[in-house]
Amino acid sequence: MQNLVDTSDLSEQQIQNILTDAKSFKQQLPTALLRDKLLITLFFENSTRTRSSFEVAAKRLGAMVVHLDPSRSSTNKGESLHDTFENLCAMEPDGVIIRHEYNNTPRKLADKGLTSILNAGAGNYAHPTQALLDYFTMVEHFGDVRGKTIAIVGDVVSSRVASSGIRLFVRMGMRVVLVAPGPFMPDNDLEKFEHLEEIIDEVDIIMSLRAQLERHKAPIFEDYDEYAREYCINKERLGERDVLLLHPGPVMRNIDISDEMLEDPRCKVLEQVKNGVFVRMAILKCLLLDA
Repeated sequence: MQNLVDTSDLSEQQIQNILTDAKSFKQQLPTALLRDKLLITLFFENSTRTRSSFEVAAKRLGAMVVHLDPSRSSTNKGESLHDTFENLCAMEPDGVIIRHEYNNTPRKLADKGLTSILNAGAGNYAHPTQALLDYFTMVEHFGDVRGKTIAIVGDVVSSRVASSGIRLFVRMGMRVVLVAPGPFMPDNDLEKFEHLEEIIDEVDIIMSLRAQLERHKAPIFEDYDEYAREYCINKERLGERDVLLLHPGPVMRNIDISDEMLEDPRCKVLEQVKNGVFVRMAILKCLLLDA
């Protein structure tokens, strides 16, 4: 039994296998490799892309998927999450895909050893499948990303996408720089810049993040328009530079990325969504079949 709570749970060979399988699945859908497998999705936070992507991935591999809506479950009657989880595991699923507001919840459930846990996003710390699909999208575009520079722009400190991505990208030999106002910066040893213009001529990839002003108790900007003037990725900022533009979604138009840039061929937001299905198919195969 193997879990995916963070990308550190995977060896470099497993990561390479996931990329190879995802590329193969994108070229031609496989047979029902997981036709005897049962997965339960348990999302305590809202999700559009991640939940639907996991469900599509599982069903394309022939697995059965049961979605439990926590708002309609016994957790609303006072049952603890751990009791809910243990009751679900008594039904012998092959894996549980969970999203939760607390960083350590997926690891605590994985440590019970009852079924495979796939972390679909937890707190502000980990979103491993997003990191892997972002990495796949970059590798697909460049071939080799070792030594490439990626600028992560926006509310980095609140972002589990950024947190997971940083750990994976650094591990894979990329140069990661952060662009944000001081209060949006995490406490780490990476290169930090307040404005994209300071580093943009050295950047190969820009990952824009959703502005999450509501997560900050002290107001940093008066409104989203003020934030956009400083951090929106638009044609004026990017110019004609050969830079790959990513965003995990949902994109706040003209705040994170301008309408014009969302239509630009350098922007791979929808390609990330497409790749997410194939990468999650490969992850499911890795955890539920190969392991």
